[in-house]
Amino acid sequence: MCLTEAIAVTGAGEMDIRCGGAPMIEAGSVSPNGEPAADAAGGTLMGKRYTNEGDSLELLVIKAGDGSLGLGDELLELKDSKPLPSSD
Repeated sequence: MCLTEAIAVTGAGEMDIRCGGAPMIEAGSVSPNGEPAADAAGGTLMGKRYTNEGDSLELLVIKAGDGSLGLGDELLELKDSKPLPSSD
């Protein structure tokens, strides 16, 4: 459904990771076709991290796409970046 590619930074065991409302699959296994579901079409940003409310899953997007990332039916939120320390 979407061209998004992501790496799991945290998370253990089998999880229902989705993008655009459809289960994510291994990169290159099938060509994405179709459109993301209307409620999961917020898109992703390359280089950004996304996490669920309980912080049990964190994904780093390595290729942006049109679908929103989710854990089951729960959409993941963009994780706030921490400012780097200044080098005076």
